[in-house]
Amino acid sequence: MSGSKGYIRTIEDMERLYYGAGAGANAWAYSGTDLLKADSPLVSSTTGTYQAIFGRKVWSQLNQEFNAFSILPKKPWEKSGWRVVTAKPDATKGGGLPENGTLPETTKPTFAEVSTKPKTVAHTFDLSETAMFLADKDDGLGDARAVMKMEMAKHHAEQINVMLLEDVDTPAANDFESLDRCLSSSFVETATDFVTAAADHNQYNITRSAGSSQSWYDANVDAGAAGAARALSLNVIDGMFRSVWEKGGQPKVILTGYDTLEKVQQLLQPQQRFTEMKRVVPGVNGVKGVPGMEAGFVVATYNGVPLIPSKDVHADTGELSRMYFIDSDYIYFCTAKPTLYHESGIETGDPFGINRLGQMGMFHTMGDLWQLFYRAHGKVRDIAA
Repeated sequence: MSGSKGYIRTIEDMERLYYGAGAGANAWAYSGTDLLKADSPLVSSTTGTYQAIFGRKVWSQLNQEFNAFSILPKKPWEKSGWRVVTAKPDATKGGGLPENGTLPETTKPTFAEVSTKPKTVAHTFDLSETAMFLADKDDGLGDARAVMKMEMAKHHAEQINVMLLEDVDTPAANDFESLDRCLSSSFVETATDFVTAAADHNQYNITRSAGSSQSWYDANVDAGAAGAARALSLNVIDGMFRSVWEKGGQPKVILTGYDTLEKVQQLLQPQQRFTEMKRVVPGVNGVKGVPGMEAGFVVATYNGVPLIPSKDVHADTGELSRMYFIDSDYIYFCTAKPTLYHESGIETGDPFGINRLGQMGMFHTMGDLWQLFYRAHGKVRDIAA
């Protein structure tokens, strides 16, 4: 008898014997000649069976460029002050002599003294002993100290970049002086920032005041009427070049934001010429500008002066970033101490120094931004977006 106990005559008899019939949802089921099954496979999402390994490489998702700090020349701090000539000798004294005439009256230029002290900027980080131990085990960072040191070095330079590009109306206090404050004018900015807090514009030992006749410390500033935004035009850019040239400066670099760089590109696009396309990648102190063609789709230089963008250039609300026309012969970062790295803690044999079982690191830089010739530079601000 087919299917009887002890007899296997067909494949169906064998399936009935070994698989059973109607044994439940989780067993093999027999229905005529059809086999139905309910699986429970081990897959990648099965709890406790898979763990991603992230590895020791850390990919930064941040733009930490510090182009403003990079393009500025660096010179050693030898003295804490400098003398400037603020006015020419009296021109009314004349100079032409009649035959056998008496000598003209003597005259002299006007001198002033500018002084400052170096400032110190520091950034620190620390790790616990346990964190450093585990970082080299399992799926840790590996050398956590090296990772932190690398990231904090970039952070330190970036924060200096931020300080150098602070708004003119933000006093430097313990931070380094900013380009926006150096390239300021008590005349032009009276209707914008200057009138709100004139004391904020004091720089070094110079007391700036609205409407002062001491124009020697005023850079060339092109601002909108009463601070109102206006459209950027080639006339504005060319006019700034002319103003700087007339005052004795020679711009070596134009520092601006990526948004203003795009606007300049759009202004020049109708003037494209394709008879002789010239690929340009400008550079200043090792910092490369955007690649492009002269007066082409992407601006690289203007009047032969490299345009270098930085993300930290100040822009007022609803406006484009300002433009700084810099003559690097007369403005630089005066370095009292270059960027130094210090470390203390258990890994260097001095846990008592930080009073805990861990490791602390610090980057610090001492110096300040020096401005030797104010009228050799220019600034274009209040640019409509």
